[in-house]
Amino acid sequence: MPSPRIPSPAVAAAGLVGGYAVARWTKKRPLGGVVLAVAGGVAAREWQRVGGVKAAVGLSAAYVAAFGGSHPLAKRIGAWPAVFSVAGGMAAASWAVTRERG
Repeated sequence: MPSPRIPSPAVAAAGLVGGYAVARWTKKRPLGGVVLAVAGGVAAREWQRVGGVKAAVGLSAAYVAAFGGSHPLAKRIGAWPAVFSVAGGMAAASWAVTRERG
């Protein structure tokens, strides 16, 4: 029996939020990085399956940019609002690129 797929927008957003949460609550940034990387890998595999290599590469770059962009944004609006903002943006980008058009 195949396992159900979790939509890639949810995986990407959860990776950004979960990575930050783990790093913050455990005070171990590398552990948060592991969460971020694992979720990014799972999402990238789904992006490639659904949208092809170009979609996977583009969305993976956006995922890394969202992570990096959350840092300066956090200085302006706070850490959690920044994380939720970039996670929402990443989910929206993932949905826009990989949604079924039928």
